[in-house]
Amino acid sequence: MPNYLSLKLNKDFLRLYHRGKSCARPALVVYAMKNRVGICRVGITTSKKIGNAVQRNRARRVIRAAFQAVQTDAVFSGGWDLVFVARTRTTRLKSTQVETTMREALAALGVTK
Repeated sequence: MPNYLSLKLNKDFLRLYHRGKSCARPALVVYAMKNRVGICRVGITTSKKIGNAVQRNRARRVIRAAFQAVQTDAVFSGGWDLVFVARTRTTRLKSTQVETTMREALAALGVTK
């Protein structure tokens, strides 16, 4: 069972886009904001600019696998809302490469210790 919840409501995504901190990398963009729930809530966005449905689904799978790897090692400082936005490069990378990018971005935002 994962130690995080999924963001599903559009208003949660919009709140992060407008008021959250962001960190852009060539492989992905991370939006982060503290929440009062006390647990991490994660959302993944892939637009049609990424490619067809197969490529978008692969990008989501890669990001999900990278986050699960990061979550097992990293110590999150409290509850966070996180949105990962895939870029076209994400479809061509392995989850381990996205994992290193994700670690850098989360550390830059102050999400992980």
